[in-house]
Amino acid sequence: MSSFIRGLLPSCAVIILGGGVLWAATDGFRAFTEEGARRLNVAENQPALPLLVLEDMNGDELRLGRDGDTADRITLVEFIYTTCPTICQVSGGDYARLRDRLARAGLGDRVRLLSVSFDPLRDRAKEMRGYAENHGADGAIWTIARIRPGDLDLMKRSFGLRVIPDEMRGYQHNAAIHLIDRSGRLVGIFNTGDADEVFDAVQSKL
Repeated sequence: MSSFIRGLLPSCAVIILGGGVLWAATDGFRAFTEEGARRLNVAENQPALPLLVLEDMNGDELRLGRDGDTADRITLVEFIYTTCPTICQVSGGDYARLRDRLARAGLGDRVRLLSVSFDPLRDRAKEMRGYAENHGADGAIWTIARIRPGDLDLMKRSFGLRVIPDEMRGYQHNAAIHLIDRSGRLVGIFNTGDADEVFDAVQSKL
């Protein structure tokens, strides 16, 4: 074996190994980001969600997923924390516009919007009501809620939600709208600003 070939073999091994890792991380090269892979997995598999118990801004219990309160309505879920100074405020405005569009289409009694806090120890009823007042979420179509602390890890696993603390007592996290059908399955994930795509997806599931 020539010295050239002997020198080439380690490089080939690195390339093959690296390609295998990239193949797994991108779901066969079909999704080139972790978020893309998450959305592709949901679109193809439409996983059934486990029962998740929430507390809304009025102290009432809400149930998502299996045996949840979804028999008569489509549910749209975004994840927030109320002290977020940036993306949560922007997505709140997007959600308000989507709420208004659904109401104008006469779908307010068939679709509900939830903004769910993944910071339940700091986002208590007072904080959730403040966020609701700032964005016009009155509970009729759009409700602010928080996950029970004991179910936080289950919720993150079920949605593929990534929550990373930053250096300012805040978080980096997925900004998206999650569509749950009436059987409690997670069937789609959309950008918060893609109102047309979300609206069309909702109509297709009614």
